[in-house]
Amino acid sequence: MDQEDRIALFLDYENLALGARDHRGGVAFDFRPIADALAERGRVVVRRAYADWSYFDEDRRMLTRSHVELIEIPQRMGASRKNAADIKMAVDAIELAFERDYISTFVICSGDSDFTPLVHKLRELNKRVIGVGVEGSTSGLLPPACDEFLYYDRLEGVDIPPARGGRSRPATRQAGAEQRPPEPEQEADRRPQEAEPDRDADTLAVQVAQSVAGLQGSANGEVTASRLKRTLLRKDPTFSESDYGFRTFGELLRHLAERNVIELAEGPAKGDPEVSLPEHGDREVAFGLLRGVVADLGSGGNPVALSGLKNQVRRARPDFSEKKLGYRSFLQFCKAAATAGVLDLRWSPEADDYLLTTHP
Repeated sequence: MDQEDRIALFLDYENLALGARDHRGGVAFDFRPIADALAERGRVVVRRAYADWSYFDEDRRMLTRSHVELIEIPQRMGASRKNAADIKMAVDAIELAFERDYISTFVICSGDSDFTPLVHKLRELNKRVIGVGVEGSTSGLLPPACDEFLYYDRLEGVDIPPARGGRSRPATRQAGAEQRPPEPEQEADRRPQEAEPDRDADTLAVQVAQSVAGLQGSANGEVTASRLKRTLLRKDPTFSESDYGFRTFGELLRHLAERNVIELAEGPAKGDPEVSLPEHGDREVAFGLLRGVVADLGSGGNPVALSGLKNQVRRARPDFSEKKLGYRSFLQFCKAAATAGVLDLRWSPEADDYLLTTHP
């Protein structure tokens, strides 16, 4: 139990519940999918929801059954009531961050950008922050500020409204299609969506390969699946393997390994495999590519600086990656090419950079 994350959950309930109802065809908000998602991430030791509960009588009963502490914010005029709830929630979160050192993760359930400073402050206090919001009512400023952001609409167990367009889990979308015949407009809208998973899968493969390459280049030990997942979440806090049709991150990695995008090996812990890029490709062809780019840039025998050279190589061949050839860095790849006699590489104190030249 000592290894579990202790989680404090704060719900800006009016923002969350009204957002769900307004942007999901009037479907009532359900707290259970959020509780289930957090149960997978740690032990929730604090659950608080803030609202004027006279407006949410049925919701109050639902939350009480889920052991959520209800914080009453009495009715006031317009924005002052909203500000009172926001301020109370922010003050309580900061107070808890100082008083309860064992709480490692704070979950802020709101799509309001006003909570962005709170998120920054909590992270400054070395707390992990997970955001939860309704996709249609979440400010674009909030998700990038969090360590991880969960869209309520995409959580397992959230029912998809019949007329809902946009992104959804493949299994749920198929079930919805079986329940009702598509209308002409819906059929037209769905055709581009059917092609979307393939494009998403290709984009995901590139993101994973780039992340693994970057982690390998940092030389901070082996790249494990858990470390890779944390890196992907830092790049995009809204990342979720379920958006690509996979139940778990391990299933996603096995799929990419079958496509030869990555390689999996036994890791330091059970269930946490080591991830690496496959070493494939023709080194001689890559050396020839490098020599050709240096010759073009340094016409007349002028030296070419190493800085920015990799971008030029990728312009000539977009799929180029020194990691696929077994080199940890582009500099190491260039040194290997120099050792093979393909070109000359020397350090220039004047240029404060490596310079490359081709043989006459």
